[in-house]
Amino acid sequence: HVQLVESGGGSVQAGGSLRLSCKATGYNFIRYCMGWFRQAPGKEREAVAGIWIGSGTEHYSDSVKGRFTISRDNAQNTVYLQMNSLKPEDTGMYYCAASRFLLSGDVFTDVKYNYWGQGTQVTVS
Repeated sequence: HVQLVESGGGSVQAGGSLRLSCKATGYNFIRYCMGWFRQAPGKEREAVAGIWIGSGTEHYSDSVKGRFTISRDNAQNTVYLQMNSLKPEDTGMYYCAASRFLLSGDVFTDVKYNYWGQGTQVTVS
């Protein structure tokens, strides 16, 4: 039974930082690609970052590049999203997702992910 559980969201002032965590259980973590997505009210879900667990290769959307860092702890089956220099436009529900069979060009394609967490809210004011 695959399960992804996010944590670490909250409210922060612009310029502040938060670190999100996504704990994965029920599958072979190292064989997957993990992604972080977010959705603001009234907007479509957008990709934020992705990481190939086995190689550690990272991908970032242009909107967060240089401010956010995705990382993983294979021993803990956990993916992190360190978010610095937060802006009000970073506000939204953040979801982590996992995909076993993903082409490199699909890292930011949400429909290619098989498993999703319940989300954690980030509010930047």
